[in-house]
Amino acid sequence: MDRDEFHLGRFRIDVRQRELTRDGIPVQLGSRARDILCVLASADGAVVSKDELMTRVWPGLVVEENNIQVQISALRKALDDGPDGQSYLVTVPGRGYRLVGGKGVPSQFRPPIPDKPSIAVLPFESMSDDPDQRYFADGVVEEIITALSRFSSLFVIARNSSFTYRGRAVDVKQVGRELGVRYVLEGSVRRGGDRVRIIGQLLDASSGVHLWADRFEGAPEDIFDMQDQVTASVVGAIAPKLEQAEIERAKRKPTESLDAYDYYLRGIEKLYENTRESIDRAMPLFARAIELDPVFAAAYAAAAICYVRRQSSGWMADRSKEVAEAARLARAAVALSKDDATVLARAGHVLTDVAHEFEAGRLFIERALALNPNSSNAWHLSGWQMVYAGDPETAIRHFAQFKRLSPRDPLMPLALSGSAFAHFFAGRYDEACALAEQVLQESPDLHQALRIFIVSHVAAGHIDQAQTALSRLFRIDPTLRVSNLANMTPLCRPEDIASYHDGMRQAGLPE
Repeated sequence: MDRDEFHLGRFRIDVRQRELTRDGIPVQLGSRARDILCVLASADGAVVSKDELMTRVWPGLVVEENNIQVQISALRKALDDGPDGQSYLVTVPGRGYRLVGGKGVPSQFRPPIPDKPSIAVLPFESMSDDPDQRYFADGVVEEIITALSRFSSLFVIARNSSFTYRGRAVDVKQVGRELGVRYVLEGSVRRGGDRVRIIGQLLDASSGVHLWADRFEGAPEDIFDMQDQVTASVVGAIAPKLEQAEIERAKRKPTESLDAYDYYLRGIEKLYENTRESIDRAMPLFARAIELDPVFAAAYAAAAICYVRRQSSGWMADRSKEVAEAARLARAAVALSKDDATVLARAGHVLTDVAHEFEAGRLFIERALALNPNSSNAWHLSGWQMVYAGDPETAIRHFAQFKRLSPRDPLMPLALSGSAFAHFFAGRYDEACALAEQVLQESPDLHQALRIFIVSHVAAGHIDQAQTALSRLFRIDPTLRVSNLANMTPLCRPEDIASYHDGMRQAGLPE
């Protein structure tokens, strides 16, 4: 792995040249501050102690601790990015310092290029007169990504990571480095009157050379055929040896009703926002899609996932009623589509997480991974499945695969929270603490992250920090008790239940 570069949002650290730039413009730093920055960057998001910094930056010298504090202060000022004044340089009390990337998720060095054709599909520009039509362009791209992902001979970056480049003037070479892919697909969608036009172009990420470009035009009801044409053309350009039978197998329309598809796309847009208000708005959109097309499996599965978000965040008003509805939707989704990896993964997760039907949930998620090993969503949900089942090491590997397939995913805080749970149940409390802290840098009110932060810090002997976090959690969810923890984190191993519940008790959670 190339460890010479480190990216923090708009910042880039070149360790070899000892240089910090922001939007390509050098940032002035003193020599010692640059040394500290390079040491922290080389740690790849891990905590670096003050003793190690002194040894690495002032080798053979005796210096006072405030020398580090002066340089850290200078670095924080240099790395201050955004109106909220959030710094990418974080102090870990009693342990040292570390760099966190973007909005709090650890920055990564360049991922290795896979040993098979790899591609990222960037958000297509919406050329429609109506600015609210962006969701339609997003839906076109999502379907192309889904279709490409069905080819086991391709490595496809997940939608959520690709979409972090929305609205940015991107350099495809940089995209290739940051996502670890050989090819980048970009394009535009124009939807007006009774016509839809898709324009796509495929580029070699290493050179920026155009490999293929084409335009597809038709009536709105032809949108799925046009998506199929784009997919087949891209695959033909980057993997000419793929059999035509596989291309034909990848052609699958999510629904015959364009109106239902429209409501589904609007719902997906809200689901990805992952707030209480957005989930409340997504649910009736999915319900309308189902009403218009009663056999639209993806809409059933997406509607069911809304209940996972409601349960894990303490938003359920009538739990027994909502659990029953979530399970009904999940079972209906599976009955309608037994070979759609996203549908199976979401339905399996709902049955495990909400309905506590562990065996059925496991089988559906395993089938999803077998059908589509490129599904980042399936790897993420399988990670949680392994946490619940009491297999933390497998959970960590599955979350890592999710991270590789979607390294810039806005749902990364949920996956990192899952990894923190796995490390906690594996007895690695320091790692669990560090992961939970990373998540809370970006999402200070994330229910799962606060819960694992609390029990991990109790186990690590940091009771004061655990109690402070519990106070914050109570403000978010005053109904939380030890007796209802199992609803939110359905664990199977008795020893996991005991350590989790005892940790919350020690922090002060009432029975």
